[in-house]
Amino acid sequence: MAEKLESLKDLKKASAKVETASAETVVARKPKKDKLGRSYATGKRKDAVARVWIKPGKGNITINDKSIDQYFARPVLKMIINQPFEVANRVNEFDVVCTVKGGGLSGQAGAIKHGISKALNDFEPELRAVLKKAGFLTRDDRTVERKKYGRAKARRSYQFSKR
Repeated sequence: MAEKLESLKDLKKASAKVETASAETVVARKPKKDKLGRSYATGKRKDAVARVWIKPGKGNITINDKSIDQYFARPVLKMIINQPFEVANRVNEFDVVCTVKGGGLSGQAGAIKHGISKALNDFEPELRAVLKKAGFLTRDDRTVERKKYGRAKARRSYQFSKR
């Protein structure tokens, strides 16, 4: 492209050519599914790691061979897990099977949410924009700070005693 640009109109024409060329090269992502028609993803939050498989179904969620109602008693945790489906308008369309280790219940719920979001992205790549905008594809890397030597907790010092 060794054209000589003499005016602003020439610049606009050249940029339009580049835009149409780049628009044609955009390739649609392919869904990632295994032989059984499932998508797999790993979700992480705090110290919890969740391995998540999703497949089309009736909306059953199984966590460590237990139903969601048995594993998470608090409604807030159930709501966290279902957020990716609500944002993507796919409520009760996928069955979820996951195993989760480490951390507490809140961290595990966040890890499952992250894993479901990544698996949904692999199953239906056109949902990426919606999930990304909601912030579900980004791993929340905040973790508990470790306890330091000579401190009561991570930063709190022992109580001062004058006498």
